Amino acid sequence: MSNRHLARSIAMQALFEWDFRGKSESSLPNIMERDLKEFGPGLAETEFAKKIIDEVKEHMEEIDKIIEQYAPQWPIDQITIIDRNVLRIGIYELKLNREVPPKVAINEAIELAKNFGGPSSGKFVNGVLGAIYKDLLGEDHQETTSTDKAQQ
Repeated sequence: MSNRHLARSIAMQALFEWDFRGKSESSLPNIMERDLKEFGPGLAETEFAKKIIDEVKEHMEEIDKIIEQYAPQWPIDQITIIDRNVLRIGIYELKLNREVPPKVAINEAIELAKNFGGPSSGKFVNGVLGAIYKDLLGEDHQETTSTDKAQQ
């Protein structure tokens, strides 16, 4: 297992527990530190895991609105806690971080969903993140077209 995959797994587990326990502001740092010690001793990518956790927490309202937009038939509180937090990590990496290639972000999220979620979690995550990625490609194409026209 790669260091970054393990870091994402630990981030997802910490976010899951934090979400499950009611999202107490003070508990997340303790959960994160405990999970990093327990599941990732010697992990070289601890800062990567911490960044995911901190950024997902900071942008959660924005991320949850994106989930609601792309999965309108699933109110955010009816999505399983695992799927909800896998989507949060995937959306963070797709739309807000952008240092991870989009296909890598999607594949990593699908793997997390398959490993930790239910039988249909991988398909659900793939569908939501795939739709977001498709729209991102359309936005990038429109920006490129607009820039090309402006330069002419």
